[in-house]
Amino acid sequence: MLRLYHSALSPFCRKVRLCLAEKRLEAELVEEKYWEKSSDFARRNPAGKVPILRIEGKVFTESMAICEYLEDLHPDPELIPKAPEERYEVRRLVGWFDDKFHQEVTSKLLYERVIKKISGQGFPDSKNVKEGARSIKFHISYMEWLLERRRWLAGEDMSLADFAAAAHFSALDYISDVDWTRSHVVKDWYAKIKSRPAFRSILADQVSGFPPPLHYNDLDF
Repeated sequence: MLRLYHSALSPFCRKVRLCLAEKRLEAELVEEKYWEKSSDFARRNPAGKVPILRIEGKVFTESMAICEYLEDLHPDPELIPKAPEERYEVRRLVGWFDDKFHQEVTSKLLYERVIKKISGQGFPDSKNVKEGARSIKFHISYMEWLLERRRWLAGEDMSLADFAAAAHFSALDYISDVDWTRSHVVKDWYAKIKSRPAFRSILADQVSGFPPPLHYNDLDF
């Protein structure tokens, strides 16, 4: 039995959930209030972060490391190509979204609007929210540039790069912070990946006090 300690709107947890689901690996989901820093949580991961994947008594942390471990164990379907240049591009884009996009957009929108409230850290910083809303426009334009030249973000085949991006965008879409009218190319990409069976559990997420918009789980949004 696999057990994933996660937070529903964490894009890092969502990336691992998508990877698990795409590879048809069932995992028990355990909601972790990581901001409470319980002693049990600290024992599972002294870094104080989710996701945490438990497999047969062994504990695995760091979302990209978890995804690469799952890829090694279960290479079909392939989410990280074997060709060096293609593999590099997938890793580069996962880093782009989990580092640059997260710092410039997700942390300034999702964490300000939602995580601060549910973790009791106060009210949103309007300056951060404005910066996040401005920065996402640049990232959507960059994604459009990529998708006009490729079938998927990192190349001709869907990869972990698409799941990393979709994890962030789905969390932001839950709070209506994505302007889908800005790029029909990016919207079409998200509609394709959103319709995959791997996305079903994510589209069923509900966070207390924050109901999703009507279009959130609509495949024809």
